[in-house]
Formats: sequence, C-alpha cells, structure tokens
Amino acid sequence: MYTMKEVSDLTGLSEHTIRYYDREGLLPLLTRTKSGIRRFSQDDLEWMKLICCLKNSGMPLEKIKTFMVLCLDGEKTAEARKELLESHRRYILEQIDHLNSCLGTINYKIDNYKTVGIFHLDRQTGA
Repeated sequence: MYTMKEVSDLTGLSEHTIRYYDREGLLPLLTRTKSGIRRFSQDDLEWMKLICCLKNSGMPLEKIKTFMVLCLDGEKTAEARKELLESHRRYILEQIDHLNSCLGTINYKIDNYKTVGIFHLDRQTGA
C-alpha cells in the first residue's frame, strides 16, 4: 500500500490534485483507513498513471471518468472502452501532425535567423 505522499512522488501529481480526482469519482476503488486516510494499492497507482497519461494527452476528465465507469462495468464494455481509446488515439495523432507542422515552420524561421543573422518577417508568409 502507498501513502498519498508516495503516490504524489510516483505520479508527479500534487496531493491536492489526487484528492480532487478522488472527490470527482476517478478513484472509486480507493480504500481508507479507519481514520479516513487514503491508502493506495498497486492497482490504484497504475490507474493514477493511466489517468495522467490520458489527461496529459488531452483527454478531458469527464471522458476519463466515462472510461473508468466502463472499466468498472466489466467485460461487457470492452468494445466501448476500445472505441473510446481509438478515438483518443486519432486525436493524439492529429495533434502530432499539427505540432510537426508548427515545428517545421519554427525550424524554417530558425534556419533563416541563422542565415540572415537577425530575425525578420518572411515577406511570403507575412510572419
């Protein structure tokens, strides 16, 4: 079992954020001691890491909660969970394409900066 501090250290999330996720129902299997102190199992820790992965890749908390509820419903929701993750994967790939395009523009500007010696506006693009 892990303490709040240990989970915070292992996930990089603040204790405040972990408590918020718990209040929002994202940690439904989390146990507490008789005095109410949260105790995290290895499964809780893995779930927290998945929450971080989904959140950091742009999935809103409401969709993460939907995914969690589907997980709790068991095998009958496997296809729905797969579809949700496939949709999110498409979103991530679109973001990667967009960021690669932005990176290309930035690299072009950096190369021009090195060549010209000053940062200037490109007359063709207006930037």
